[in-house]
Amino acid sequence: MIKARWKLWAAGAALAGTLALAGCAQQAAPQSTFTLLDGNTETTQDFKGKVTLVKFWATSCTTCVAEMPEVVATYDKYKNKGYDTIAVAMQYDPPSYVKNYAQTRKLPFKVAIDSTGQVAKAWNDVQLTPTLYLVDKHGQIVKRYIGPPDFAELDKLIEKLLAQA
Repeated sequence: MIKARWKLWAAGAALAGTLALAGCAQQAAPQSTFTLLDGNTETTQDFKGKVTLVKFWATSCTTCVAEMPEVVATYDKYKNKGYDTIAVAMQYDPPSYVKNYAQTRKLPFKVAIDSTGQVAKAWNDVQLTPTLYLVDKHGQIVKRYIGPPDFAELDKLIEKLLAQA
């Protein structure tokens, strides 16, 4: 019984620590290569000069799917102002499900499949979905969200970053 309580406490403490770091200090976006649904690739170097939202998600994640219309609306609102989005499907997500979801929902931004898990690992070993990173024009991670973001707050932060040189 004590062992079970200890494990539960340790898991709770680990989750609390992870959530406390959700808005961590700026760091450079890790060098990653994203394999897009169309077979092309994009790297974090391609983010330079744009404010970019990197969203780790899965078709089996109800929160990820529920927030997707707001992610699309945010993209549509800022895409002509130097903003981009890339949605990275987790390794365990079947590629056929990801392709079907992206096509039937007509996702307007880039969708990548992390078939090896290396991209999620490079981005602070993403385990929970949704996890979103906002990267500034200089390739620095400005904000990390674990779980759905406050989209009004996200919009304000995007506007602030777009206004910077």
